[in-house]
Amino acid sequence: MLKNNPLLLIATLIALEILFFKPVDALSITVHVPEKYTEVYAGERFYFEIEIKYPENPSRKDLRIEYEIKKEGEVIAQSKVLKAIETQASFVDFIVIPESAEAGMHVLEVKVSDYGNLSAEVSASFHIRSKKGEQIRLYFYILLGVILFVGGLILFEIHRLRESV
Repeated sequence: MLKNNPLLLIATLIALEILFFKPVDALSITVHVPEKYTEVYAGERFYFEIEIKYPENPSRKDLRIEYEIKKEGEVIAQSKVLKAIETQASFVDFIVIPESAEAGMHVLEVKVSDYGNLSAEVSASFHIRSKKGEQIRLYFYILLGVILFVGGLILFEIHRLRESV
């Protein structure tokens, strides 16, 4: 019956397309870590730039934005914000690095979602340096070691000179 009537075939295909067509929302997010914040100390604020593009959005829509800082898959800090977005938004945000964060490479994961099935995720890496106090202590121990070594050399020379006289 459909083979004989091309109009009926076209109408059936259009009806199936309308019934089973699901609109796809194009949500695009990017995260950028400014060069100044690629290395931060524990306890400091870590700033990053977020750009969200949502071109199919006809009106303002609330989007949940979740930030997580992870090291080897373990979450060490997180924050959640709600932003009203129309077609695009660009902003700078921050999250505080915990004092207890270990030095090394970490990952910032940004997840954006609405209250439906729309979601996107992106990540960027950065480095946490040792606490400033730990570095000062390290420098102190190195300086103390050098002073003790030089002092030992001086005492050894004094002792050697006394025995030769």
